[in-house]
Amino acid sequence: MNTRLLLSALVAASLTGCYAGPRAFTRGTYEDPNTIEMLSDRFNENDLQLIAKKMAESLANSPRFVQPPAPGQVLPIVLVGKLKNSTSEHIDMRSLGDKIQTALAQTGRFAIVDQQARQDIAEEYEYQQSGYVDPNAAKGPGHQASVDFLMTGDLASIVQEVGRDKLVYYKMTAKLNDVHTGTLAWTDEKQIRKKFEKRGVSW
Repeated sequence: MNTRLLLSALVAASLTGCYAGPRAFTRGTYEDPNTIEMLSDRFNENDLQLIAKKMAESLANSPRFVQPPAPGQVLPIVLVGKLKNSTSEHIDMRSLGDKIQTALAQTGRFAIVDQQARQDIAEEYEYQQSGYVDPNAAKGPGHQASVDFLMTGDLASIVQEVGRDKLVYYKMTAKLNDVHTGTLAWTDEKQIRKKFEKRGVSW
């Protein structure tokens, strides 16, 4: 191969590399969302699931709520309120709240009021009272269920690094407050502790 042909081949190879751009993930498979895979030392979906499951089961089995309501008796109405993120990470606390709310609803022991839906319903009331809807069929305020219990919570973390080892500790504390009396009806916590080891990256 003469020099001109070799130079042309090298230029073509370099141009191909430039136009190829960064690598992209183009092939994948569905995975079981309950499979535990710790790809990083950050808060992950499995942590979220563990917290939601623990809180729902603990509340449903607590002395005050362990007995299902008698036939015709109204279920206790719960609103999952503000969940505080006291960690140094960016964590989607709304997703955590939604997960807890779903887990509580699936126990069949509670009636759930969705906080976001309340705002949407208020807007719908305004629309239905605007004249666009048949006045005889329009819905309005004054008939919503009153919340019996408000759940709040706080997610904290402690991170320790010693040599090649890293320990990450999460603690989620949830509280259920009686709206009528302001007293604490239930509280529990979920602890998660994970250990990681640093390894060299080879190319």
